[in-house]
Amino acid sequence: MALSIETHGKTTLISLNRPDRLNAIDRATAFDMQQAFSEFEASDQRVAVLAGKGDSFCSGADVNDLPEFWRCIPGIGFEISKPLIVAPSGWCVGGAMVIAMMSDIVIASETTQFYYPEAYRGFTGGMIAGLAARIPHKIAMEVMLMGQKLSAHRAYEVGFVNQVTSHGEHVSVALNWADRMSNAAPMVLDIFKSFVNRSILPIGPAEQAAAVSRDVALIKTSRDRDEGLAALKEKRKPVFEGR
Repeated sequence: MALSIETHGKTTLISLNRPDRLNAIDRATAFDMQQAFSEFEASDQRVAVLAGKGDSFCSGADVNDLPEFWRCIPGIGFEISKPLIVAPSGWCVGGAMVIAMMSDIVIASETTQFYYPEAYRGFTGGMIAGLAARIPHKIAMEVMLMGQKLSAHRAYEVGFVNQVTSHGEHVSVALNWADRMSNAAPMVLDIFKSFVNRSILPIGPAEQAAAVSRDVALIKTSRDRDEGLAALKEKRKPVFEGR
């Protein structure tokens, strides 16, 4: 299984489970993540924690089976009004750093290395540009333009990480934070997060483009699309369901 899903009281722990690939996200895993978080959002669970099995959180996109990475991004590939904590250790590379960036809280093992090397790979989704709205501008540019790694402690210093833990303690600490939040009033947490996302954090051009890809994908995978094509081939009037 590419994902491991556990419940801890009102907290759902979702773990990337491809340690042999440093939890790189392939096409199937991207769909699985989108579905898992959509199911979490629709459930009675209060807080989600995202972690990775093995020594690394995630090495980004699997270059042997490139995913539609936008499917993995909170607020883009899936709506999530509830708190999301990312708990990385080891490598947090490329799109994985964007996932951490788009989360609400980051609890990092002291082993964590945040790394965005795409300027030196010749490709990018561009959503990392939002980093400049979340940490000091010059540090964000250093990460993007120089491919400069951020250690867990440096990430904490610049405000990207909430707490640095001893090796192997990041998930348990994240679950403790989640348990505390799960006892808060859900509607109040929801409105805090909603106000921040709507009025404080900017939506950049790459995020807008990803949202367009998401919306078009809904049409491409809909029953109505299949019905429309079938009706065209069968020369009949289509019967649409709005699904």
